[in-house]
Amino acid sequence: MYHRFNENKYPSTNIKMEIFKKHMEMIKNSEYDFFDPKFLINEFNKPKNKKKILLTIDDGFKSFFNEAWPYLKENKIPFILFISTEPVGKNGYMNWNEIKEIEKSEFGYIGHHSHTHEYLIDMKNSEFIKDIEISSQIFKEKIGYVPEIFSYPFGEYSLFMKKYIADNFKMAFGQHSGVIDLNKDKFELPRFPINEKYGELKRFKAIINYFPLEYKTLKPEEKKIGIKGNPPELVIEFFKEQKNIKNINCFSNDGGSWKKTDLKFDQQKMIVNFSEKFIPRRGRINCSLNDNGKWRWFGTQFTVKKN
Repeated sequence: MYHRFNENKYPSTNIKMEIFKKHMEMIKNSEYDFFDPKFLINEFNKPKNKKKILLTIDDGFKSFFNEAWPYLKENKIPFILFISTEPVGKNGYMNWNEIKEIEKSEFGYIGHHSHTHEYLIDMKNSEFIKDIEISSQIFKEKIGYVPEIFSYPFGEYSLFMKKYIADNFKMAFGQHSGVIDLNKDKFELPRFPINEKYGELKRFKAIINYFPLEYKTLKPEEKKIGIKGNPPELVIEFFKEQKNIKNINCFSNDGGSWKKTDLKFDQQKMIVNFSEKFIPRRGRINCSLNDNGKWRWFGTQFTVKKN
């Protein structure tokens, strides 16, 4: 997941084009192919013989159109561009003519990213629905259809939001890190966020070589937590085919700093015991497993409210 390109005053959401090009070359020179988003919905449930890399870009900043788009077009690299409709045409953002250019190309796929790009999880349910409906209407007017793939702003969603999105879209992406597999919930798909800090080449090489840490169930399903239920009890049930689960290591940011997380195992279940409460606004946990030399990765995110 990328946002800005060559906008160096925003390091938390920016990637330098020279590094981005090296990322793309690294993928080209790997054993993996780029995943064409136009096949994503119909082929999601089909077993894959070969891992593929999916590029996503959030927000539709002007720097994407000016800096990254010419390179992606020249090299015929496919991607999803998630657009929030309210900022379109404003300073620093793409306009509708530019978005249409992407949409009409063979390589760019437009995704839905809400209207306002506000903290939708803070809204009343009715306000959240209205925001999505406004955006959907604008998409229909501007490009002739409503995009079928959604991206949650800030990667935040409640169970209510996820169920609404599931009723109105074909799939949805968060901002928690991980590798997609057939068993992942199609309405909380993971992505590895990439920026100046987390776009370093050694890390990027590791990321594209990770495999999914597949699981059967994850509880709690509600990712919005307040005073009650903080910290949550996270229970992950793995498939019987997954060996070596006791070798899983997890790190979480409960209490406001990253540390190794206490894990307990009961047959194929892993119970995560957070030592402290998560502090607002986001709680995260990332887990990895060296599975006989094959590194597997899983992450999830909670949105933490003050009350």
